[in-house]
Amino acid sequence: MAHLKINYFSNALLKDCQMDVLLPQKTADSPNWNQDLLTDLPVLYLLHGMSDDNTSWLRNTRLERLIKNTPLAVVLPNADLSWYANTTYDMNYYDEIAIELPQVVHDLFPQISTKRDKNFIMGSSMGGYGAYKIALSTNNFGYAAALSGAFDPSGSNKILTSFRSNDYWNGVINKRDDFKVSPENLLHLAEQKLSLHEPVPNLYAWCGQQDFLYQDNLNLISNLEQLGINIDAEFTNGKHDWYSWDKFLENILEWLPIEYMPEERLC
Repeated sequence: MAHLKINYFSNALLKDCQMDVLLPQKTADSPNWNQDLLTDLPVLYLLHGMSDDNTSWLRNTRLERLIKNTPLAVVLPNADLSWYANTTYDMNYYDEIAIELPQVVHDLFPQISTKRDKNFIMGSSMGGYGAYKIALSTNNFGYAAALSGAFDPSGSNKILTSFRSNDYWNGVINKRDDFKVSPENLLHLAEQKLSLHEPVPNLYAWCGQQDFLYQDNLNLISNLEQLGINIDAEFTNGKHDWYSWDKFLENILEWLPIEYMPEERLC
């Protein structure tokens, strides 16, 4: 795996931004990847949570080691505390991550596939919410996964809202006082996608039963299933922590339609 740290200019934000990128590299120890495979690479956009940045998945999980034998590119952008939204204070993070970033990635790395069924997005906590939001509001991603997804930023989850002031939440969540039709409401985005007869991405969710977001996950999955949208969901013992997300990262790699090659383990 090659690990690249990229600084690029965002026209959506009118500022310099950062991302980390992992790319398969042919070495003496790598699998026998053919050239066709390496010129149409599937890609996973991996989103961070509220207290994290574009380096968090690399610092806190086995990500790079797990995919070292798998032909998969990984893009890790930095979205600050934006909730992947076009904020009310005129910072267009949604436009930057959902629309602009895939084009920047494909311009810089033409070997990465532009095909919907080879573009995946996932994240933890705020990043899990962002993954669902971007996948349900665009047609760019065939698969979206969330670990401990913070699916309801409306204000009903008092533990979640206690992390920041009300001014902050009103800045990042548009129409928070009328959340039913907010562009940040995942259920509303799903209803819009169905009404437009657009393809719904394959969805995966995991949340720990001891996580403060557990009920929010149950609620969203139930509501989506009532719309006829199926989700591969797992609920096990677990908390809102990197131990759990690292543990279930491999489940998602096995779920994605990629040639995932697990590392050899003797115990």
